[in-house]
Amino acid sequence: MAVLAGGVDVTYPPENAELHERIAAEGAVISEQPMGLQPTARHFPPRNRLISGLSLGVLVVEAAIRSGSLITARMALEQGHEVFAVPGSPRDPRAGGANKLLRDGALLTETAEDVIEALNSPLHGVSEARARSGLEYPTPDSTPAPTPSGPESDDAREYIVEILVSAPVTIDELVRECQLSARIVQGALLELELAGRIERHPGNRISVLL
Repeated sequence: MAVLAGGVDVTYPPENAELHERIAAEGAVISEQPMGLQPTARHFPPRNRLISGLSLGVLVVEAAIRSGSLITARMALEQGHEVFAVPGSPRDPRAGGANKLLRDGALLTETAEDVIEALNSPLHGVSEARARSGLEYPTPDSTPAPTPSGPESDDAREYIVEILVSAPVTIDELVRECQLSARIVQGALLELELAGRIERHPGNRISVLL
C-alpha cells in the first residue's frame, strides 16, 4: 500500500512511475487529495498522519533529529499506536532521530521478532511492550489533522514564531497567547516542524530554532 501526498494519479517523484503502477495493480494507492493535485510541502504532514493511522505501529530505521519521520512517529503516538526505533551510532547524524526516540521510550528494535512480540495480539488491547515503555499513548483522536493554507496560516506561523522566540511554551499556552483556534495552531506547528523551525521539549513544550 502506498499513501501519496498528491492525487493518486500523480507520480511523485517521477522516477517512481514503475513502482506506482505495480502497487496500484497488486495493492492500493490512496490519498485524501483530489485527482491531479501536485504535492507541495504542506501536503506531507496529513499524508504522514494517514500512514501512521493505517499502521499497527511505526518503525523508524534511520532519521535525522529534524526528520519528517519523527513527525510520523509523534502522530502514531497521538493515535495510540506503537513506535519502534532501530539504534544507530551516536556519531552518525542519520541515526540521531531514532536514538532520540529510544531515549524517549520507543521500543528498541533489532529484528523482525522484536516487532512481532511487541504487537502481540494488537487487536485485543494494549500490548505488554506498550505498557512497559515510558511513552505516553493518548486516546486516539479521530478528528483529521488540519492542513493550514493561505494568508491565515501564513500569519499564524509567523505569529507563533514571534511568541516562541522568548522561551519554550506548551501548546495550550501558545493557543491562549495567539488567540487562534487550536486547529489552526496545531496545523501551523506541523508545517513549522516539517520545515525544521521548531523544537519539542519534555513537558509538551515547544521552542523556535534560531
